[in-house]
Amino acid sequence: MAHPIPPLRLKKNEDRRLRIGHPWIYSNEVDVGRTPLSGLTPGSVCRVEDHRGQPLGLAHVNPHALLCARLLTRNPEEAIDLAFYARRLRDALELRAAMFDAPFYRLVHGEGDGLPGLVVDRYGDHLVMQTGSAGMEQDLALIVAALTELLQPRGILLKGSGVARSIEGLPERIEVLAGVVPEHLEVFENGCSFVLDPRQGQKTGWFYDHRSNRQRLMKFAPGRRVLDLFSYLGGFALPLARAGAVEVLAVDRSAPALALLDQNARRNGLSQIRSQEGEALESLRVLRDRGESFDLIVLDPPALIKSRKDVREGTAAYARLNDLALRLLRPGGLLFTASCSYHLSRDALLQAIARGAARGSYRVLAEAGQDLDHPYPPAVPEARYLKAFLLRRAQSEEGEEDKAMGA
Repeated sequence: MAHPIPPLRLKKNEDRRLRIGHPWIYSNEVDVGRTPLSGLTPGSVCRVEDHRGQPLGLAHVNPHALLCARLLTRNPEEAIDLAFYARRLRDALELRAAMFDAPFYRLVHGEGDGLPGLVVDRYGDHLVMQTGSAGMEQDLALIVAALTELLQPRGILLKGSGVARSIEGLPERIEVLAGVVPEHLEVFENGCSFVLDPRQGQKTGWFYDHRSNRQRLMKFAPGRRVLDLFSYLGGFALPLARAGAVEVLAVDRSAPALALLDQNARRNGLSQIRSQEGEALESLRVLRDRGESFDLIVLDPPALIKSRKDVREGTAAYARLNDLALRLLRPGGLLFTASCSYHLSRDALLQAIARGAARGSYRVLAEAGQDLDHPYPPAVPEARYLKAFLLRRAQSEEGEEDKAMGA
């Protein structure tokens, strides 16, 4: 006999966000008098109801987190079983297969693929997963079974680390769940080959979200001197060098990341790349004091705002970085600047950039975001985390236009 699915009833009017497509439920929205959160098991499935008791769907629940439930399906009769995960993963795979010629992409992007709390990156025959909810952690065996049936990968690695897990009360956990995963994996992107470390590297080892942005910048690279800040493994540096940059200075504070970047540069025969270990802000100041200048600068920091309490300080940090970067741009030079902090809005990032840009004549040529394998529902602005702008400094202070730069 199947165990009955416990209800989770919302307070009056707290169903509005769910009805327009958002999957998140917060603990202060739950009618705990009628359906106590304390009676629910972390990671289990609950039936979400409005204040009248009408079903809204099924969700993973974690009574110990502020974000206490994540909607999985709006069909209260659908079973959250192997077949459920197989359907969602098949849909995700079909979308990526239609968009990309090679098996290197984000296969699952949480809410964007109807699997909130789950990330799966594909590196050819290997998969690296991240679970950021108690529910997805609870269902790992089902997910691994569905992925194995769908793709027959050589290995599946769980990279169980990060802030999301700690918020959910999940311990750090990095382990092979199926097959064999070597110490290093390889990814092919924008005509370059990269070696990455899926266990010790950032996130799953690579950042697919900037793929199209890197490709777009390649057309501006020929003959230019490039500064790549927060360069990590060279996702920007290598394709820009390959596209004809005469010099690329790659700066990162991680010695292991730069060691892999140097290895990646050698394996691609790109001798014009020079790596430098250091903090970005201090490196910018040193370059400024030395009178250095660049034709193209890439500024792609990690999330400087982890939570709402960090907004003021983090926004100031973005402003300082952009101000110093703009000071190093040569006339006619380009700055590609990004933020992956979803607590920083698109307009707030633009305002932070404008503080430095106010000293000279700069224009926004283009606006960008995450690549196609990072979809998000229209009702979930939190999933549209990546914001980026491409700016150009005028050839003269009068703002002479360069017709060749129509990005």
